[in-house]
Amino acid sequence: MAVAEFTTPLDLEKIRADFPILARPVHGKRLVFLDSAASSQKPRQVIETLVDVYETSYANVHRGVYYLGARATERYEGARDIMTGFVNANDRREVIFVREATEALNLVAYAYGRTFVGPGDAIVATEMEHHSNLVPWQFLAQQTGATLHYLRLTDDGSLDPDSQQRLAAIENVKLVAVAHVSNSLGTINDIPALATWAHERGAVLVVDGAQAAPHRPVDVQALGCDFYALSGHKMCGPGAGILWGRAELLEKMPPFLTGGEMIRTVSLEKTTWNDLPWKFEAGTPAIAESIALGAAAQYLQGIGMEAIEAHEHALTAYAYDVLDGISGVTQYGPKPPNRAGILSFNVGKVHPHDVAQVLDSEGIAVRAGHHCTQPLMRRFDLQATTRASVYLYNGRDDIDALALGIEKVKRTFSV
Repeated sequence: MAVAEFTTPLDLEKIRADFPILARPVHGKRLVFLDSAASSQKPRQVIETLVDVYETSYANVHRGVYYLGARATERYEGARDIMTGFVNANDRREVIFVREATEALNLVAYAYGRTFVGPGDAIVATEMEHHSNLVPWQFLAQQTGATLHYLRLTDDGSLDPDSQQRLAAIENVKLVAVAHVSNSLGTINDIPALATWAHERGAVLVVDGAQAAPHRPVDVQALGCDFYALSGHKMCGPGAGILWGRAELLEKMPPFLTGGEMIRTVSLEKTTWNDLPWKFEAGTPAIAESIALGAAAQYLQGIGMEAIEAHEHALTAYAYDVLDGISGVTQYGPKPPNRAGILSFNVGKVHPHDVAQVLDSEGIAVRAGHHCTQPLMRRFDLQATTRASVYLYNGRDDIDALALGIEKVKRTFSV
């Protein structure tokens, strides 16, 4: 079969030189890192930002009137401005720093869900969700007496329009939760269409953007959603993320966590809350990590999000065709171009953990397991898959190495 041609707008050699870890051999082999969907590697620019914060300007933010406190606050709030631009938010007050997307989604479930969802109401999620965008809604339904419904999947891993039609008759839908991109299948969901569907029912749309924001331009205004969560550690940054939410919704929501910094006044009788965005940032935040998240966003924007997306689309098409040409390999999810840079597959009946261990012996890092999507795995009658995920520092040579590694798996297990 013909294999898709791979051309890239990126200077791959230059980009790889920015990532010190890619020069580190593994088992005496060149490191082929294909697990960025779990957590990406970090460029020198982000690493140096973290070090610089701790060496030159670390102090608690919004508190000290001394130089270091003012400098730390300036850099921390500067990172908020960067992230405001990164997702094209209408207002910097709409950008809440969190530890990761998981915390962001739980913030919405608790602060919005427990305030505006009650008995007789309905929540809609999808069958493809990461547990972080499924378990909070299960818990919310259990705690409030709401019902939870699911948009189902077609055999190629896309949202089933017939399932969507069947759910059209459900009354009192208050919240719809969906992944922008599936972390297991690479499915790219039509967020503007889902936003329209949710809003027609008087519901808000919550989007898990952890697998989209690192790889493609994100414009929350154009997407039409109401909340958008992303994780910095998947986009070349450290352990910090953001929740974007519409200001008019965030204003109506009570705090998620209480304590220092998110207060305006405290007496023994009552407490009043701080303004947005600080109402949702209790305690000492991840200061250096949030500043470095801003550095990661600037790094990606410097390369160009459109160029990163084009690179990954071309590489994914090439990889899909290469894997499709290996006998014994079964792939899951939509065919390119209707998928992001995630390739889930199995090699015969070899357990994915065994596949991953053989690949590791060749210096190839992939993920094996259910990828925190157990309901999706059951939909396809699977226990687990092997997942290779690509990013801006991957190239054709990585996919070719993966193919050779799979052939070694086949020889090892006589597939």
